[in-house]
Amino acid sequence: MNGFLRRNALIALLALALAGSLFIIFKSTNMEKETKAPAFINPPGLYDPAPNAYSHIAEVPAGNTLVLISGQGGETADGNLVNDFRAQLRQSLSNLDTALKSQGLAFSDVVKLTTLIVDHNEEKLKIFTEESLRLWPDKKFPANTLIPVPRLALDGMLVEIDATAVKR
Repeated sequence: MNGFLRRNALIALLALALAGSLFIIFKSTNMEKETKAPAFINPPGLYDPAPNAYSHIAEVPAGNTLVLISGQGGETADGNLVNDFRAQLRQSLSNLDTALKSQGLAFSDVVKLTTLIVDHNEEKLKIFTEESLRLWPDKKFPANTLIPVPRLALDGMLVEIDATAVKR
C-alpha cells in the first residue's frame, strides 16, 4: 500500500508540474500578443507642449519592439534638395514615412523625434507645427527635441528628423 500511495503522489506531482508549465507557456504566449499601446503624457506642472506639436513623455510598455530610424533630410530619392523649408520638411517627413512603412509602421507608431532645423525661428516653428498637426490630427504627438543648428550634413539641407517608433 505504501508503494501505491507513493506512486499516486508522484503522478499527482507530475500532473501539477505539467499543468503549471502549460499555464506559464500559455500566459507568456498571450502576453506577447497583448502588448499595450504607448502613452503620451503631459504632466501637470509642466508647460503644455501641444501648441508646439510635441509631448513631454512617451511611455512604451514592455513587450514592444523599438524601431530606430536615422535622420531623414529633405532630399528626394535622387538626392536633390529644394531651397524651401516647408518643401524640405514635407520631403523629410515623406522619407520618414517611407522608412516607417518599410517596417509595417505609421506615424501613429512614432514615440520620439529629434528634429534639427538650420537657422530656426518662429516662422519655421509655425510651419513645423502645421505639418505635425497634419500627421497627428488627434494631437497625440510624440516626444520631440527640436535643436536649432547652424548647418547639417549636406549643403542646402534645412531640416533633418530622426525617429523612434514602436512595433507592437
